[in-house]
This record gives sequence, C-alpha cells and structure tokens, in this order.
Amino acid sequence: MNLKLILLLSFKIFISGHIWSQSQNLSIIPYPQQAIVETGVHTVFGALKLETNVKDFKLHLKNWENQVNEYLDSTRSRKTKVYLIYDKKLKNKEAYNLVITKQKITISASHPAGAYYGLQSLKQLVFDSLNSETHSLPLVKIKDAPRYSWRGFMLDESRHFFGKDQVKLILDMMALQKLNVFHWHLTDEPGWRIEIKQYPKLTTVGGLGNYSNPKTKARFYSQEDIKEIIAYAKDRFIQVIPEIDMPGHASAANRSYPEFNGGGNEKHPDFTFNPGKEETYQYLTNILREVALLFPSPYIHIGGDEVHFGNDKWAVDSSVKALMKRENLQDIKAVEHYFLNRMHDSILSLNKTMIGWDEITAANLPQSKTTVMWWRHDKPKLLQQSLADGYKTIMCPRLPLYFDFVQHDSHKDGRRWNGFCSLDQVYNFPNKTSIGGPFFENDLVLGIQANVWTERIHTTERLQFMIFPRLSALAEAAWTLDQNKNYKNFQNRLKGMFSIYRNRNMTYFDVFNPEKQEEILGPNN
Repeated sequence: MNLKLILLLSFKIFISGHIWSQSQNLSIIPYPQQAIVETGVHTVFGALKLETNVKDFKLHLKNWENQVNEYLDSTRSRKTKVYLIYDKKLKNKEAYNLVITKQKITISASHPAGAYYGLQSLKQLVFDSLNSETHSLPLVKIKDAPRYSWRGFMLDESRHFFGKDQVKLILDMMALQKLNVFHWHLTDEPGWRIEIKQYPKLTTVGGLGNYSNPKTKARFYSQEDIKEIIAYAKDRFIQVIPEIDMPGHASAANRSYPEFNGGGNEKHPDFTFNPGKEETYQYLTNILREVALLFPSPYIHIGGDEVHFGNDKWAVDSSVKALMKRENLQDIKAVEHYFLNRMHDSILSLNKTMIGWDEITAANLPQSKTTVMWWRHDKPKLLQQSLADGYKTIMCPRLPLYFDFVQHDSHKDGRRWNGFCSLDQVYNFPNKTSIGGPFFENDLVLGIQANVWTERIHTTERLQFMIFPRLSALAEAAWTLDQNKNYKNFQNRLKGMFSIYRNRNMTYFDVFNPEKQEEILGPNN
C-alpha cells in the first residue's frame, strides 16, 4: 500500500461509537458522538444564509440566522448557504447530522431542536475559522445526539441578584453548548425575586436586601421580565424551571406575610411556612398558580430541603399540634411529609410535575408525577433509593457539580467539602468510578445538572469566574458518551471557547495559567 493511499484512508478511518484522534481537532464543545474529518476545506463567504423547505424549520430561520451569524460580517453581499433538511430516521428530536463538503453545508434533523444544535456546532466551527487566514471550514461528516435529555444549570438569585442581561448571557452560553434546562432559584431566606401580583409585598418587602447586605433596595423580576427571559430561552431551546422554596427557606416570604410564618431559630429566623394553618396551603397554591401561568415548563421545583434547619417552633405551635392530632402524625418529620403531599396535590391540580431536592424521597410522593434532584454527594444511597422507588432522578451532587465550590487548589474563596470541584472532575462526571457512578445508566436518570449558590458570589465578574469554563465541562459531560470523551483533547478545544469568552468580554478562570491569574473574590474580601 503506497503512502498516498495510507494518508487518504487515515482521514476517513472511523469506528462507530468511537472518535478517531484526528477528528478531535474539531473545535466543538460538546464533542459529537461520531465524526469523520476529510481532506480539503470549505471557504466561508460572508454571513451564513439558511435555506429550507421544512415548515417547522422556516418558523425559526430569522432567529437562527441572527444567532449563527453573531461573529460574522452580515453586510457582505455574498453569503454562505446552509441547507436544513428533514430526516425522519433521526428519532431523537435533539439529534442532527452535519455535513460540510467543498460545495455545500447541510444540516439534517427531524425536529427544530436538532437543527438548532447542528447550527451551534457549525457556529463554533465558523468562529474557529475566523482565526485562520482563509476563513475556511474543515470537511466533516458528523452524526450526533445527546447522552442525556436533561442537561441543566441552576442559578441562585435569592442570595445575590444579577439581572436580565447576566441571565441572557448565561442562556447564550448554555445554548451554544447544547445545555437545555435553566433552573431558576428565585426564593430563599435573603430575598424573594419574582413578582406575584396577588401578594405584592413578596417583592416590595421580601425583595429587600441580599446575603451580603439586608438593607439594599428591593431587586426582583417583574412578570414582564420573567416572560422576556422565558421567550429568550425558548428561542434557544432551553426550558426555564422556577423554584419556589417550601416549607423551609421561607424567611423572605415570612417577612412579607408573617401570618403564614411557621417560625425558625436564631440562626435561621422565620425559616418555615406554617404547616398547621389551612390558610398557608391556599396562600402557597395562589402563588404557584401565578407561577404556573408564567412558566410553560411542565415542572415546578418546590425545594423541600433542609427543613430541619429551622422547624423548631413546629413542636410547640398550637395549629401544628392540632394538625398532628387530627391527621394522626407521629412527629415533626411526618408533618413535613404531610405538607409536601398537600403541595404536591396543588401542583398536580395546576397540571405540573413537582421537582424537589432528594429529601422529598422520604415523603412517599407519587412516583409518576414527582422528579428528584439528588444533591447530597455524601449520601449515594439516597440516589439508589430514589431510583429503586421509581422516581425519575437528576444527578446534581455537590461534588463535583456545585460551582460555588473552589475550582482550583490555589483558590481561597469558596466552599470545600473534603475536596472541591475542579474542571476535570466536572468533565469526568459521571463515570463508573465516580460518586453515583453505578447508577448513571439507569433509565430513570434523566440527566445531570450543575448548581451555583451565591452566598459567596456578589458581582457579575465573580459569577462568571465561577461558572466559566466549568459550564463547558458540564456541557460535554451531559452530551458526549463516555467512550468519546478525552479530557486532554477537551482542553485543546477549550482554547477556542476562551476566544468566544473574550469576544463577549466575559470573565473566566484561565485553567492554563492559574498562578498568573488573580482570584476574583466574593463579598467581604
């Protein structure tokens, strides 16, 4: 066999389910499941012009063109055509095929979501081409589909508020890297951040202050703001899930309407709603009714965690004691479970599915209408129990998926728990040796999610520093199959993502030069 033939074959070698090393030079995050790179290039002329005869795709064309041409000169008269084609063989609605030849660019999908994700891969390749002299794209054949259907990120805005522009930037970066769930933590002890028209004091009083300073002016999202963010996310195939915390983490609400206060303690004052008052259930149902009308997502997250932090007063409250007698509840834990079941009924009446943190697994809630988020990494048996009980489950363990944890051993500001959440740990989760690893292939596991709590995060610069580039590692962990992941190669592709960060004037942690970059600190430093 002559050298020319060997070289030609080497560019076309591909084994199904495994990426050949040369194709990993493609500057795409998350990396596709299957890719072939061939010799030659496709030259990009001006902006991309999308063409299709598929009705469902046509509805999105203008929005898609605006997004995919973000980095290109749209004033140039000559355009590069991209053809969007319907392919019924792609059963997964998020799957796509991307083919770039010397003559044309084609994306095929069976659903607009798949076509959109194909465009995100193309967008990254186009951005990478801007760094070349010829503005050329590699010739590729990509077949791609997600590992998990739930690829999520949670932002806590109760403790510190960041506003619409920052949320939209996060949504942009999520969409570019095919993350599809934005979990919005809008209520907690420090502040209530969503307008409820029936109860205006929730924001005028409950929206005052933050974790650093309880005296700052009220900051919250109006219902019009919420609608704007949801529409923005929808255009990027991201569903937005609201979290309204109960029965604990209720301090901001109780400052606003103390008649529903179940008490707390010195460390966590006014921490709980009162489960003994019938009026409490009507009050919370009224709130959730407005939330349900705002958010088209089939889910409402109610928290349900850490109630024991501040339910001290329940044991002596006359209405709670009356409830225990009436319902034959043996202890305070049983009262907590009674509350969760009552609110589950309310959420069900709103045609929504309840999501809660892993504490809710003990409440014996209906499996078909309850989803669990496993967060306590030190209690993997809770994950096992959730799955054994038949609950659909999302894996978001503190280690390695809490982005408020330290990300490098040299960093001083942030949380640690016998370890921290480095980029490589995020990237390699979940595998068979990681926490929860033995269960990650269970059909009830919907996917994975990273969470960022903001006690120690008070500025947009600090927020971005803690999120990026770990969000990229999360994206590949959630999308790309284990056998197709390669951390060293991911690091090479991450340099292209850094160029995008710089183009957007974003702050990020430079994992390649940690000693040279000063840590961006949280409040009180």
